[in-house]
Amino acid sequence: MKGTEKTIKTQRLIIRKFVPSDWRDLLEYLSDPRVVKYEPYEPINKQQSIEIAKSHSESDQFWAVCLKNKVIGNIYLEEVLEGSWEIGFVFHSDYQHQGYGYEASLGMINQVFNQGAHRVFAECHPENQASWKLLEKLGFKKEGHLRKNIFFNRTEEGKPIWQDTLVYGLLKEDGVL
Repeated sequence: MKGTEKTIKTQRLIIRKFVPSDWRDLLEYLSDPRVVKYEPYEPINKQQSIEIAKSHSESDQFWAVCLKNKVIGNIYLEEVLEGSWEIGFVFHSDYQHQGYGYEASLGMINQVFNQGAHRVFAECHPENQASWKLLEKLGFKKEGHLRKNIFFNRTEEGKPIWQDTLVYGLLKEDGVL
């Protein structure tokens, strides 16, 4: 999110750029199969965590969500078309269902709307009830159900395993935030 504050503070959280030393916290939650069940990757190992932390620290799209000094999740936010931003989020299983995802997402969405964004959208797996319920709580509207439009995994023979995606959108003019 170019031009954005380097740190966003909410009531309980600090949302900041990643730093390479965040790899330990990333490993703690991205190695959990429950956390990455609907992500386009398998649980990660230590080396992958080190590489991801470094990559995220050089990126404008990935943000560390911190409770006190611990990274408890991350938010992806990218302007994919002028005025249209995509958001995604992943949170440590110990910190889910406590309002942190809502609080962090709300902070980031308000930031881009205050900078002139027209729309924020998200995609999620239809079975990922926690994600689509969070989006609905934030005021997003279900815009579509894309049938077998994406694959994350392949069969042993190398064929893609296609999955459906739900698309949710929020317009600045909706005025729900």
